[in-house]
Amino acid sequence: MSPTIVAVPTSSDPDLVDRIATSTGLSPAEAARVVDDVIAFHAEPVEDYVRRRHAQLKTYGAKNSEIFARIAEELADRVVAAPKLTERQLRRLVYG
Repeated sequence: MSPTIVAVPTSSDPDLVDRIATSTGLSPAEAARVVDDVIAFHAEPVEDYVRRRHAQLKTYGAKNSEIFARIAEELADRVVAAPKLTERQLRRLVYG
């Protein structure tokens, strides 16, 4: 199964910013900031996400077995940043 290539929107995408501004009543500058915030949230590397969520859940007294099960479930449904790949790794994805 080959990876799906998805164009990632940015706040420089005028159509996206206009859509967010129109649908929320925000100014274009505020809408651009919201777009940037959402993209930054989803660009968080997996390792950082796992560490952050573990610390959050540990704060509320959850046990590691519960925490790791929950994080695994969350990751299955979450868009996360791809790991940095070397040129060699990219070639192996293409050519095997």
